[in-house]
Amino acid sequence: MSDDARVARAGSQMPVELRPGGLPSTVLSPASAEASTALADALDRPIAERGEALAAVAAQWPRFLDAWAELGRCAAGEGRHVEAYAYCRVGYHRGLDALRAAGWRGSGCVQWEAPSNHGFLWSLWGLGQSAAAIGEADEAERCAGFLAQLDPGGERPSGEWPGA
Repeated sequence: MSDDARVARAGSQMPVELRPGGLPSTVLSPASAEASTALADALDRPIAERGEALAAVAAQWPRFLDAWAELGRCAAGEGRHVEAYAYCRVGYHRGLDALRAAGWRGSGCVQWEAPSNHGFLWSLWGLGQSAAAIGEADEAERCAGFLAQLDPGGERPSGEWPGA
């Protein structure tokens, strides 16, 4: 095969970026006002009542990603990292479903700057933090890498993950 043929063949296998401006960004639909109000009320509860109140919100609105992320945060804050891991995994998987329904096809940005993306991104962040807390370093690394791909250069909003 000639050098020109090799270059032409290699060039045909190179990815071509047809989207001006780079990868598309997906923004999830905001939660209902009722669900958001219920979550705010649950978060205002005393610590001893907060977990149960958050669980009630997640039970009533199981697709409300912020509720799963906050359940994970609450559990992590009490040192229950296996439970935090489980809550965040639910939020992460429910979030993947929501992203696909919003047109995301496994690539492209899901950015912190859109508040309606926070439940998914906090669930993914919390999954990584909880994985690290229980010694699952490879999962923690995958979560960190995925977050970096979803929002290159983006910064998560203020707020910490307990035990991070």
